Amino acid sequence: MLKVDNINVYYGKIHAIKDVSFEVNDGEIVALIGANGAGKSTTLKTVSGIMHSKTGSITFMDENITHIEPHRMVSKGLAHVPEGRRIFLQMSVMENLEMGAYTQGRASSEDIENIFEKFPRLKERKNQIAGTLSGGEQQMLAMGRALMSHPKLLMLHEPSMGLAPILVEQIFDIIKELHRAGTTILLVEQNAEMALHIANRAYVLESGRIVLTGTGEELAKSEEIRKAYLGG
Repeated sequence: MLKVDNINVYYGKIHAIKDVSFEVNDGEIVALIGANGAGKSTTLKTVSGIMHSKTGSITFMDENITHIEPHRMVSKGLAHVPEGRRIFLQMSVMENLEMGAYTQGRASSEDIENIFEKFPRLKERKNQIAGTLSGGEQQMLAMGRALMSHPKLLMLHEPSMGLAPILVEQIFDIIKELHRAGTTILLVEQNAEMALHIANRAYVLESGRIVLTGTGEELAKSEEIRKAYLGG
């Protein structure tokens, strides 16, 4: 579904992403893990078209999207839930969800109900101003808004950041449920243990390079990974 081939990304003279290649197959959860500053955010922004690579290519559903503008990515079936959620704070929950459907022409009542089934908390707060929601509720809203575009690939950027442990578990349960329902997911996450637990495959980024790859289970058992990311 997604193939990233030999990308190199710079911030001015800083070489942030170095010869990175990876792929996401239809129906998978693929995790990108790594410490702060490893290049996870830059990689995701490059796939989304927010940043651009000096080399290589990015292919989505057999189409080269390397130089496509970010706003056109959504209509092609690629949705990005950004770090920090980036919901529309002054709008209501319902208005945020309706904004997520802009590529569909309008938000259908069926789509809204589907989101409310997945996120009952949002239904309870549908008329509430989004900026007054808790962190966990805002994360649910960001995910729900992205799902309104009917994505083939959902890219989640640090969905657990800043959340209490019980909410982290809830968010990861929702990710697993979305996957079971047929959504392909690229998960960028600092919580390596949780990410590896649900991932079919994972890539480890270090200083802008992919240094390890394997199934989620293999990497979770790796001595190197345990020492670096899992506290073992």
